[in-house]
Amino acid sequence: MARATRQPADFIHELNMDGLEGRMLRVPPKYKTRQREILLIYGHHALIERWWGLVENFNEYGAVTMPDLPGFGGMDSFSKIGRKPTLDNYADYLAAFVKLRYRRRRVTIAGISFGFVVATRMLQKYPELAKKVDLVVSIVGFMHRDDFHFTPRARSFYSKAARVLATRPMAFIIRYGFLNSFVIKNLYTHLPMSKRRFVEVEPTEFKLMLDFEVQLWQTNDVRTHWLTTSEFLNLDNCQKQVELPVWHVASKGDHYFNNQIVEQHMQVVFTKGYTQLIAD
Repeated sequence: MARATRQPADFIHELNMDGLEGRMLRVPPKYKTRQREILLIYGHHALIERWWGLVENFNEYGAVTMPDLPGFGGMDSFSKIGRKPTLDNYADYLAAFVKLRYRRRRVTIAGISFGFVVATRMLQKYPELAKKVDLVVSIVGFMHRDDFHFTPRARSFYSKAARVLATRPMAFIIRYGFLNSFVIKNLYTHLPMSKRRFVEVEPTEFKLMLDFEVQLWQTNDVRTHWLTTSEFLNLDNCQKQVELPVWHVASKGDHYFNNQIVEQHMQVVFTKGYTQLIAD
Protein backbone atom coordinates (compact mmCIF):
# COMPACT_ATOMS: atom_id res chain seq x y z
CA MET A 1 0.00 0.00 0.00
CA ALA A 2 1.32 3.44 -0.92
CA ARG A 3 2.25 5.67 1.98
CA ALA A 4 -0.31 8.39 2.65
CA THR A 5 0.80 11.95 1.88
CA ARG A 6 1.64 13.92 5.02
CA GLN A 7 -0.62 16.84 5.84
CA PRO A 8 0.08 19.82 8.15
CA ALA A 9 -2.93 18.88 10.29
CA ASP A 10 -1.04 15.72 11.32
CA PHE A 11 1.55 17.85 13.13
CA ILE A 12 -0.42 20.81 14.53
CA HIS A 13 -0.82 21.15 18.29
CA GLU A 14 -2.45 23.67 20.61
CA LEU A 15 -0.25 26.49 21.81
CA ASN A 16 -1.06 28.32 25.04
CA MET A 17 1.35 31.01 26.20
CA ASP A 18 0.87 34.09 28.36
CA GLY A 19 -2.90 33.62 28.30
CA LEU A 20 -3.02 33.52 24.49
CA GLU A 21 -4.30 30.55 22.51
CA GLY A 22 -3.02 29.56 19.11
CA ARG A 23 -1.39 26.69 17.25
CA MET A 24 2.07 25.23 16.76
CA LEU A 25 3.39 22.96 14.06
CA ARG A 26 5.96 20.40 15.22
CA VAL A 27 7.41 18.00 12.63
CA PRO A 28 9.95 15.49 14.04
CA PRO A 29 13.21 14.74 12.23
CA LYS A 30 12.74 12.89 8.96
CA TYR A 31 16.07 11.07 9.29
CA LYS A 32 17.75 9.77 12.44
CA THR A 33 21.10 11.12 11.30
CA ARG A 34 19.79 14.69 10.92
CA GLN A 35 18.78 15.99 14.32
CA ARG A 36 19.08 19.76 13.76
CA GLU A 37 16.34 21.79 15.46
CA ILE A 38 14.85 24.40 13.13
CA LEU A 39 12.55 27.14 14.40
CA LEU A 40 10.58 28.68 11.52
CA ILE A 41 8.82 32.02 12.07
CA TYR A 42 6.31 32.91 9.37
CA GLY A 43 5.63 36.40 8.08
CA HIS A 44 3.04 39.12 8.19
CA HIS A 45 0.21 37.62 6.14
CA ALA A 46 0.23 33.90 6.79
CA LEU A 47 -1.11 30.71 8.25
CA ILE A 48 0.81 27.62 9.30
CA GLU A 49 -0.66 25.78 6.34
CA ARG A 50 0.61 28.36 3.85
CA TRP A 51 4.23 27.34 4.47
CA TRP A 52 3.82 23.58 4.56
CA GLY A 53 5.91 23.12 1.40
CA LEU A 54 8.80 25.04 2.96
CA VAL A 55 8.43 23.07 6.18
CA GLU A 56 8.83 19.82 4.25
CA ASN A 57 11.99 21.17 2.60
CA PHE A 58 13.48 22.16 5.96
CA ASN A 59 12.45 18.79 7.37
CA GLU A 60 15.12 17.19 5.18
CA TYR A 61 17.66 18.68 7.62
CA GLY A 62 15.97 18.15 10.96
CA ALA A 63 12.95 18.78 13.17
CA VAL A 64 10.85 21.84 12.32
CA THR A 65 8.79 23.88 14.76
CA MET A 66 6.58 26.76 13.64
CA PRO A 67 4.43 28.62 16.19
CA ASP A 68 1.70 31.17 15.66
CA LEU A 69 2.41 34.73 16.77
CA PRO A 70 -0.21 36.78 18.63
CA GLY A 71 -2.78 38.18 16.19
CA PHE A 72 -1.56 36.00 13.31
CA GLY A 73 -2.68 32.62 12.06
CA GLY A 74 -5.86 32.75 14.12
CA MET A 75 -4.06 33.18 17.44
CA ASP A 76 -5.44 35.58 20.05
CA SER A 77 -4.08 39.11 19.68
CA PHE A 78 -2.02 40.93 22.29
CA SER A 79 -5.06 43.10 23.07
CA LYS A 80 -6.58 40.14 24.94
CA ILE A 81 -3.92 40.57 27.65
CA GLY A 82 -3.73 44.37 27.45
CA ARG A 83 -0.58 44.63 25.35
CA LYS A 84 0.12 46.33 22.05
CA PRO A 85 1.48 44.47 18.99
CA THR A 86 4.85 46.20 19.11
CA LEU A 87 8.03 44.64 17.78
CA ASP A 88 9.51 44.54 21.27
CA ASN A 89 6.47 42.65 22.58
CA TYR A 90 6.79 40.14 19.75
CA ALA A 91 10.49 39.75 20.55
CA ASP A 92 9.64 39.08 24.21
CA TYR A 93 6.98 36.55 23.22
CA LEU A 94 9.34 34.70 20.88
CA ALA A 95 12.09 34.71 23.52
CA ALA A 96 9.71 33.08 25.99
CA PHE A 97 8.86 30.44 23.39
CA VAL A 98 12.55 29.70 22.69
CA LYS A 99 13.32 29.40 26.40
CA LEU A 100 10.41 27.02 26.83
CA ARG A 101 11.06 24.79 23.81
CA TYR A 102 14.86 24.78 23.58
CA ARG A 103 16.11 24.73 27.15
CA ARG A 104 19.03 22.39 26.53
CA ARG A 105 19.13 22.30 22.74
CA ARG A 106 20.72 24.39 20.06
CA VAL A 107 18.55 25.75 17.28
CA THR A 108 18.64 27.22 13.79
CA ILE A 109 16.21 30.12 13.35
CA ALA A 110 14.61 30.84 9.98
CA GLY A 111 12.41 33.92 9.63
CA ILE A 112 10.15 34.81 6.70
CA SER A 113 9.84 38.55 6.04
CA PHE A 114 8.34 40.07 9.23
CA GLY A 115 9.16 36.83 11.06
CA PHE A 116 12.85 37.55 10.45
CA VAL A 117 12.37 41.07 11.83
CA VAL A 118 10.93 39.62 15.06
CA ALA A 119 13.70 37.02 15.33
CA THR A 120 16.39 39.67 14.84
CA ARG A 121 14.94 41.92 17.54
CA MET A 122 14.70 38.94 19.91
CA LEU A 123 18.39 38.11 19.39
CA GLN A 124 19.29 41.76 19.97
CA LYS A 125 17.29 41.99 23.20
CA TYR A 126 18.34 38.59 24.51
CA PRO A 127 22.01 37.99 23.61
CA GLU A 128 22.08 34.97 25.93
CA LEU A 129 19.68 33.24 23.53
CA ALA A 130 21.97 33.99 20.61
CA LYS A 131 24.47 31.63 22.23
CA LYS A 132 21.99 28.77 21.66
CA VAL A 133 21.64 29.56 17.94
CA ASP A 134 23.81 28.01 15.22
CA LEU A 135 22.58 30.01 12.25
CA VAL A 136 19.97 32.60 11.30
CA VAL A 137 18.21 32.29 7.94
CA SER A 138 16.39 35.22 6.37
CA ILE A 139 13.76 34.45 3.74
CA VAL A 140 13.11 37.83 2.09
CA GLY A 141 13.71 39.41 5.49
CA PHE A 142 14.57 43.06 6.04
CA MET A 143 16.27 45.26 8.62
CA HIS A 144 15.38 48.92 8.17
CA ARG A 145 12.73 51.25 6.76
CA ASP A 146 15.20 52.32 4.06
CA ASP A 147 15.20 48.75 2.70
CA PHE A 148 11.86 49.47 1.02
CA HIS A 149 11.66 50.82 -2.51
CA PHE A 150 9.22 53.49 -1.27
CA THR A 151 10.24 57.13 -1.14
CA PRO A 152 10.32 58.64 2.39
CA ARG A 153 7.14 60.59 1.60
CA ALA A 154 5.30 57.51 0.34
CA ARG A 155 6.49 55.43 3.29
CA SER A 156 5.32 58.09 5.74
CA PHE A 157 1.92 58.24 4.03
CA TYR A 158 1.49 54.44 4.13
CA SER A 159 2.51 54.34 7.78
CA LYS A 160 0.01 57.02 8.79
CA ALA A 161 -2.71 55.39 6.68
CA ALA A 162 -2.05 52.07 8.41
CA ARG A 163 -2.47 53.76 11.80
CA VAL A 164 -5.86 55.12 10.72
CA LEU A 165 -6.94 51.69 9.45
CA ALA A 166 -5.89 50.20 12.80
CA THR A 167 -8.33 52.31 14.83
CA ARG A 168 -11.09 50.19 16.32
CA PRO A 169 -13.96 51.63 14.23
CA MET A 170 -12.01 51.30 10.97
CA ALA A 171 -10.77 47.80 11.83
CA PHE A 172 -14.37 46.73 12.53
CA ILE A 173 -15.58 48.17 9.21
CA ILE A 174 -12.72 46.54 7.30
CA ARG A 175 -13.22 43.13 8.88
CA TYR A 176 -16.97 42.88 8.43
CA GLY A 177 -17.54 45.21 5.48
CA PHE A 178 -14.62 44.42 3.19
CA LEU A 179 -12.94 41.18 4.22
CA ASN A 180 -15.54 38.98 2.62
CA SER A 181 -15.11 36.55 -0.24
CA PHE A 182 -16.69 38.79 -2.90
CA VAL A 183 -14.55 41.87 -2.19
CA ILE A 184 -11.25 40.03 -1.67
CA LYS A 185 -11.58 37.93 -4.82
CA ASN A 186 -12.46 40.96 -6.94
CA LEU A 187 -9.47 42.90 -5.62
CA TYR A 188 -7.06 40.04 -6.29
CA THR A 189 -8.53 39.58 -9.76
CA HIS A 190 -8.25 43.22 -10.85
CA LEU A 191 -5.41 44.93 -8.94
CA PRO A 192 -2.18 45.08 -11.00
CA MET A 193 0.11 43.98 -8.15
CA SER A 194 -2.10 40.98 -7.42
CA LYS A 195 -2.13 40.03 -11.09
CA ARG A 196 1.68 39.93 -11.08
CA ARG A 197 1.65 37.52 -8.14
CA PHE A 198 -0.55 35.02 -9.98
CA VAL A 199 0.62 35.58 -13.54
CA GLU A 200 1.94 32.03 -14.01
CA VAL A 201 -0.80 30.24 -12.06
CA GLU A 202 -3.17 27.87 -13.84
CA PRO A 203 -6.92 28.75 -13.67
CA THR A 204 -7.78 25.85 -11.34
CA GLU A 205 -4.88 26.71 -9.00
CA PHE A 206 -5.83 30.40 -9.19
CA LYS A 207 -9.27 29.64 -7.74
CA LEU A 208 -7.77 27.62 -4.90
CA MET A 209 -5.27 30.40 -4.16
CA LEU A 210 -8.06 32.98 -4.06
CA ASP A 211 -9.98 30.85 -1.58
CA PHE A 212 -6.85 30.62 0.56
CA GLU A 213 -6.31 34.40 0.40
CA VAL A 214 -9.84 34.88 1.73
CA GLN A 215 -8.99 32.56 4.63
CA LEU A 216 -5.76 34.46 5.32
CA TRP A 217 -7.41 37.86 5.47
CA GLN A 218 -10.28 36.62 7.64
CA THR A 219 -8.09 34.66 10.06
CA ASN A 220 -5.54 37.33 10.94
CA ASP A 221 -6.46 40.12 13.35
CA VAL A 222 -7.12 43.35 11.43
CA ARG A 223 -5.76 45.78 14.05
CA THR A 224 -2.62 43.69 14.48
CA HIS A 225 -2.11 43.65 10.72
CA TRP A 226 -2.21 47.43 10.35
CA LEU A 227 -0.36 48.32 13.56
CA THR A 228 2.54 46.03 12.68
CA THR A 229 2.50 47.40 9.13
CA SER A 230 2.96 50.91 10.50
CA GLU A 231 5.73 49.72 12.80
CA PHE A 232 7.83 47.97 10.16
CA LEU A 233 7.48 50.95 7.82
CA ASN A 234 9.38 52.87 10.52
CA LEU A 235 11.75 50.03 11.39
CA ASP A 236 15.35 50.40 12.47
CA ASN A 237 16.81 47.03 13.50
CA CYS A 238 20.40 48.21 12.98
CA GLN A 239 21.08 49.60 16.45
CA LYS A 240 22.66 46.50 17.98
CA GLN A 241 24.90 43.78 16.59
CA VAL A 242 24.24 40.04 16.76
CA GLU A 243 27.25 37.72 16.93
CA LEU A 244 25.85 35.13 14.53
CA PRO A 245 26.08 34.30 10.82
CA VAL A 246 23.09 34.96 8.57
CA TRP A 247 22.01 33.39 5.29
CA HIS A 248 19.72 35.68 3.34
CA VAL A 249 17.42 34.38 0.60
CA ALA A 250 16.44 37.33 -1.60
CA SER A 251 13.97 37.51 -4.45
CA LYS A 252 15.34 38.58 -7.82
CA GLY A 253 13.59 41.78 -8.92
CA ASP A 254 11.85 42.16 -5.55
CA HIS A 255 8.95 44.64 -5.82
CA TYR A 256 9.25 45.76 -2.19
CA PHE A 257 12.92 45.70 -1.15
CA ASN A 258 16.23 47.00 -2.45
CA ASN A 259 18.40 43.91 -2.07
CA GLN A 260 21.66 45.87 -2.00
CA ILE A 261 20.53 48.02 0.92
CA VAL A 262 19.15 44.98 2.75
CA GLU A 263 22.56 43.32 2.33
CA GLN A 264 24.40 46.36 3.72
CA HIS A 265 22.16 46.50 6.79
CA MET A 266 22.48 42.77 7.48
CA GLN A 267 26.25 42.97 7.29
CA VAL A 268 26.18 45.76 9.88
CA VAL A 269 24.19 43.66 12.37
CA PHE A 270 25.26 40.03 11.85
CA THR A 271 28.98 39.97 12.62
CA LYS A 272 29.85 36.31 11.98
CA GLY A 273 29.30 36.30 8.24
CA TYR A 274 26.75 37.03 5.55
CA THR A 275 25.69 34.72 2.71
CA GLN A 276 23.16 35.74 0.09
CA LEU A 277 21.14 33.43 -2.15
CA ILE A 278 19.08 34.90 -5.00
CA ALA A 279 15.84 33.12 -5.89
CA ASP A 280 14.04 33.72 -9.20
